[in-house]
Amino acid sequence: MDVIGRAGRLRSPSIEACLAELDPSAPADFRELASLLACEWATERPRRVGLAGGQGAGKSTLARLIESACRILGLRACVLSLDDFYLTKEERRALADRVHPLLETRGPPGTHDTERCQAALRALSGVGTGAAVEIPVFDKGIDDRVGTRWLRGPFDLVVLEGWCVGARSVAEEALAHPLNRLERERDPDGRWRRFVNERLATEYAAIWDELDQRVLLRVPGLEAVRRWRLEQESARPRSLQWGAREVDRFVEYFERITRSMLDPSFGGAEWVVTLDERHRIRDLMSFAAAGTQASRPPAGGR
Repeated sequence: MDVIGRAGRLRSPSIEACLAELDPSAPADFRELASLLACEWATERPRRVGLAGGQGAGKSTLARLIESACRILGLRACVLSLDDFYLTKEERRALADRVHPLLETRGPPGTHDTERCQAALRALSGVGTGAAVEIPVFDKGIDDRVGTRWLRGPFDLVVLEGWCVGARSVAEEALAHPLNRLERERDPDGRWRRFVNERLATEYAAIWDELDQRVLLRVPGLEAVRRWRLEQESARPRSLQWGAREVDRFVEYFERITRSMLDPSFGGAEWVVTLDERHRIRDLMSFAAAGTQASRPPAGGR
């Protein structure tokens, strides 16, 4: 699709310059989207942007392209992955012992070091600061932190990408009934899902509220998430690869929040990118431009 045209924008020299230099091996529609976003943000100058989407939606690919497009335009940009702020294996085991056994599995809200993430986001986007910031590095293969990397701000733009960025809590009565087998068998009293929901309402909401704009990669459904997540496994060492059964079970941890972000009533994102079953951009809606705010979907419950 013509991503730029569907967004109601014209191809500018800046967009063409980005397209000419971005990684040609990346999907063409994602290159168009990254070029468009970088050029928009070069004018609007948001300092903190969130990028959300289900597992396998292409967040990392798009974030990398945005970072490159910003560099082409002379903007200093960096990407933070919410995944790198997962609690260590030892910390999650302690949390599981203290609160609920399901919290040993990384992924849902409550399993990240939100304080460290928020501090990094602020420090790297801070005007006039130049201090080096230590960012943790998480290895999903061994399910634990493996060291750190250093970034020195300030950056013109900091992108925070993660599957649940922008997700909001729901009313407690919405948690009353289990949604899938995982919740029925391992969280029959709802203690785990109430803990996750409370974390969304507090420490995660505090981070989302500091974002100037958000981009949502809306996946076509849970079946696509399972399929794309399984495709990701092929890139891992064979000894660490999961099969369909393991992937299905893992996705159940994310299902409740993923479904809430698929709902048409889920709002708040300035850019909503709808993907089709073949991982291509099917539609693009922008609520960032002047005069479009009235057509924004209502925000989800807190």
